[in-house]
Amino acid sequence: MDSIYGISLFVKAAETLSFIDVARTTGLSASAVGKSIARLERSIGVTLFRRTTRSMTLTSEGEIFLQHCRNILEEFHIAKQKLDHISEEPSGPLRITLPLVGPLFNPILKEFISTNPNVQLDVHFSDHFVDLVEGGFDAAVRIGDIDDSRLVRRHLGSFRMQVVASAKYLQARGTPRTPQDLSNHSCLLYKYPSSGKFEEWPLPDWRKITAGTFSHYTVCNAIESLLFFAESGCGIACLPDFLVKRSIAAKKLVAVLEDYESPARDLNILWPPGQYMTTKLRRFIDILTETLIM
Repeated sequence: MDSIYGISLFVKAAETLSFIDVARTTGLSASAVGKSIARLERSIGVTLFRRTTRSMTLTSEGEIFLQHCRNILEEFHIAKQKLDHISEEPSGPLRITLPLVGPLFNPILKEFISTNPNVQLDVHFSDHFVDLVEGGFDAAVRIGDIDDSRLVRRHLGSFRMQVVASAKYLQARGTPRTPQDLSNHSCLLYKYPSSGKFEEWPLPDWRKITAGTFSHYTVCNAIESLLFFAESGCGIACLPDFLVKRSIAAKKLVAVLEDYESPARDLNILWPPGQYMTTKLRRFIDILTETLIM
């Protein structure tokens, strides 16, 4: 176990190139981290880092060793998971960060809460990409491309944005045939809470359209309210297809500008690598992948 712990510290140091950063995340002192790396270097008989007063880099031997150490840690944690008792009852706190799409996740959260009464679920809805480690989160569900290769991910599904309005609104104001027609309509726009920026609709020349003057528009930072406004005939909205498909089926909404199909967006759940996946996290991921309807 001491060797595994030393390897784990080495991987963290190789990824951050800073003993201080490793110390901050592990609760050790930078000196203790350095001594652990030095013991590891002596045990394998090679120098893993080039260290100066200003910088630290991996040696060529360190680069090779890092690749194998990552595999060792992954195999070790997989082995530990397989030794878990199947009947182990999930318990304790579980912190999850999710996109601001409550209608998609609320039924899943309800299912998890009702079937895992000993887990203290802490859910953080945000449109901001929080750092899992620094934020103390066990996992995150994110929309779109993921550029952080350090995280383990599982693909949950894909969706598209869809432009919709109520039949009542379209009868009164007419149906837009091209994106440029939207300048003569009431548009329901989503504003990101964290940045205050408007979400761009996936339509040609959207920035040129919005640079002009809308006849009227409404801005909101709650997607559920935009859905309600659209169903109520307040204007045209651009919303995820999984959110509007029931309204379209019930004829509360009508899809418009269907010739301008938006690109698919991926939905993934991510968690830090090299950490033991607890039963509660594994149970949450299982429920999410089994019951998510998009």
